[in-house]
Amino acid sequence: MKISFKKIGVPTDKLIASLNKWENDPKLVPLIHPCRNQDDIESYVLITKEEIKKRLTKYQMYEIYLGDILIGEMNYTVDPMHLYKKERGTAWIAITIGEEIARGRGVGSISLKYLEEEIKKQGLKRIELGVFEFNKNAHKLYQKLGYQEIGKNKQFTFYQDKMWDDIRMEKYT
Repeated sequence: MKISFKKIGVPTDKLIASLNKWENDPKLVPLIHPCRNQDDIESYVLITKEEIKKRLTKYQMYEIYLGDILIGEMNYTVDPMHLYKKERGTAWIAITIGEEIARGRGVGSISLKYLEEEIKKQGLKRIELGVFEFNKNAHKLYQKLGYQEIGKNKQFTFYQDKMWDDIRMEKYT
């Protein structure tokens, strides 16, 4: 299993098509975005090249490949407003393994380790993330990689007919 990464400089049509597929997959939407109700899960979003270009002014974004297949995207931004713990020099990370063939194969772990190294190269000392409490697999992965819980945003997102907390976690590099 060959996993590789490519920093996104200019968004390609292939990337935009994949992001639109993942961002509108009803199985993935509740894992990657907070939702207020079932309508949020089922609503369609359109990702454009212009939007990704705008994101690239604030985020470092990377494509994740399994062989030559684009299977996911990960990113980080520094000191965003939504940090739970307002500590300067903090990278907020997000990862999406969009293709089902890549899930449960260690891709998330390898990808996060790569992203942590990229963050470390920038001289950043702290990483923070949020994981919805129903996403047990991701929560377990973050704990395995050394992330510690630092708080919760109560009743943050809707999934399977109820509201769930957003668990905030941190790791020092």
